[in-house]
Amino acid sequence: MEQLTPAKVTPADPPGGAAGEAEKRRALRKMKLVALSFLLGATLVFLLTSWAQSAGWPGWVGYVRAAAEAGMVGALADWFAVTALFRHPLGLKIPHTAIIPNKKDALGNSLGEFVGSNFLSEEVIRDKIRRVEIARRLGGWLSQEENAERVTSEVATMVRAAVKVLRDEDVQAIMEQAVARRIIDKPWGPPLGKILQGVFADGAHHKLVDLMCDRAYEWVRDNHTAMLRVVSDRAPSWSPKFVDEMLADKVYGEVLSFAWAVKTDVNHPMRLALDKFLGEFAQDLQTDPDVMARAEQVKGQIVHHEEVQRLIGSAWSTAKEMLLTAAEDPSSELRRRVRLGLMSLGSRLVSDDQLRAKADGWVEGAAAYLVKNYSGEITTIITDTVERWDAEETSRKIELQVGRDLQFIRINGTVVGALAGLVIYAVAELLF
Repeated sequence: MEQLTPAKVTPADPPGGAAGEAEKRRALRKMKLVALSFLLGATLVFLLTSWAQSAGWPGWVGYVRAAAEAGMVGALADWFAVTALFRHPLGLKIPHTAIIPNKKDALGNSLGEFVGSNFLSEEVIRDKIRRVEIARRLGGWLSQEENAERVTSEVATMVRAAVKVLRDEDVQAIMEQAVARRIIDKPWGPPLGKILQGVFADGAHHKLVDLMCDRAYEWVRDNHTAMLRVVSDRAPSWSPKFVDEMLADKVYGEVLSFAWAVKTDVNHPMRLALDKFLGEFAQDLQTDPDVMARAEQVKGQIVHHEEVQRLIGSAWSTAKEMLLTAAEDPSSELRRRVRLGLMSLGSRLVSDDQLRAKADGWVEGAAAYLVKNYSGEITTIITDTVERWDAEETSRKIELQVGRDLQFIRINGTVVGALAGLVIYAVAELLF
């Protein structure tokens, strides 16, 4: 089966785009002309001094000729060396030339190994993070309101994007199966009884009892006619009407007095009996099989009620609408609390040494874990990317970035060669 090779791509353009590349190209051409001018200058001096020497000029001409000759050699050698990095000099395929196009993949592997060994080692990462003090800097940045608002806005944007991407039917199915179903399938009696037992033990139910007593007293007080009608309807048919009315007034007065006593006396026997009943009921929900079974029956009736099923079915839609509304409104309570929470966290990261040390430890540990386990994958990005680059285009891009500085090698080669030639010629003249 034929193996497919990945298509070659060109390296990214330098910063500044086409305009920046054009500027660098002009600067490179300018420096090449400068370096070439040094070579031409040395060549011209060499030719003139060679003529002058043959014409019988004084002996100092030989010194200048030797310097110019050595400068020419140095310039040509360094031109060859610089050119050999990027292409074959004069188009001649001399061995060990066009190094970057031919050794591009090897250079990419070496670069990846260098980065992995010197920048992605666990010790280097830990030391760098420790010296940077990320938690302190982040805390100082977050403690400023405008920065906390910026983070809140970004979080809101991500939340909106995530909520809109999710399919309603999928989320609804998860809520029904993973959340609602688990809650429904578990017995309600014991946990409900435990909750009620804690509420009754703390006396938190007394306000509810007070409300019930107040409402009961108000109902009796405001329904005198209804009480009279109930007593009259249950009186014997032979009983005189005035007797029924007197009896009804008496019963109403007793009921009203009883309701008032229960309302005003926190230690009324009725209240104490109610507290005892509620406590026993909470205990029975946890231990009495009959009460627990009846609680399950009530649960089933509640869960399968039409309104409850409709509520479960619309839970995600309601939550989604509320979340989107809160995320989009900069003045919403949700965003306000997130912003205040971020500012509070930032202030604590600055002032709380223990929290800051713990946060730095988390960041340091996470970075070290990534480097320790995934440094190979990270450096592979470098090697794979370089392998996919087109060789000729890569060479051109690199030359565009560093070629201008490399022209100084040619200039220095001309100058240093001339000085070396002058010294060698002078020493030879002195010795021989």
